[in-house]
Amino acid sequence: MRGTVGRVWRAGLVVGALVTAAAACSGGSGGDGNGRAEACAEGTYAWSGVRREQRLTALSDPIWFKKKTDSYTSRLEPVGDRVYRPSVTGTPEGVGAAGVIKALGRHLKTEEPLAGPSEEEVPERDHYFEAETGDLKGAYYAWGYVELVTADFTYTCGNDEPVKGRVRTWEGTGSGFMPCSEEPSSDGAAGRAAAGELCPADSRAARAAD
Repeated sequence: MRGTVGRVWRAGLVVGALVTAAAACSGGSGGDGNGRAEACAEGTYAWSGVRREQRLTALSDPIWFKKKTDSYTSRLEPVGDRVYRPSVTGTPEGVGAAGVIKALGRHLKTEEPLAGPSEEEVPERDHYFEAETGDLKGAYYAWGYVELVTADFTYTCGNDEPVKGRVRTWEGTGSGFMPCSEEPSSDGAAGRAAAGELCPADSRAARAAD
C-alpha cells in the first residue's frame, strides 16, 4: 500500500494548464496504408477541473486516557467496504491509462507517483496506528484516509482530433491522531469527519466538525 502518515494534510486547487510531453509529437492523422489512423503517443495535455479530496477510510474506537500516558496503539476499523481503483475515461490511443496518470503526476509535481491502473485501496481489518508523544491525557481520536485526485484533460497530438477524458486516482493514504481538545485542521476533511464521530459532543474538535 502506498501511504503517508501525518497530523494534517493540505490540499490546493490546481487550475488548468498546458503540459507538454517529454518529446514533440511526431504522429499525426496519417494512416498506415489501410485507412487506420496511427496512434500518437507524444502529444500535449491541457488539464482542468483538478480536484483533491480526502476521504475517511478507517476509524478507531473513542480514545480516553484517565492519566498521562507515554504511548498508545489503536486498531483502525474500515469505514464501509468500498474499494478504490484508479480509472481513466477517454484514454488516447497509443498512450494508455498509465501514461495519462503519469502525465497528471508530472503536472501536479507530486512527490510520489500517483496510483496506477493495477493498484487498489482495499479496506484493511488489521490496520494499527501508534502514537508516542510522552504526554497523552484526555480524549483523542485516530483515523485513516485516502487522498483522491480527479482531473479532466484534453489531449492533442499532431493533426488528430483532440481527445477529452477524465482521470480519478489518488496521491497516497495516511492516518492521523489528534486530541479532541484541539480543532481539527480546516483542510483535513477526513480528520473533521473522524472528530465528529469519535469526540465528545462538547469538545472543541466535535464542535468544529459540525
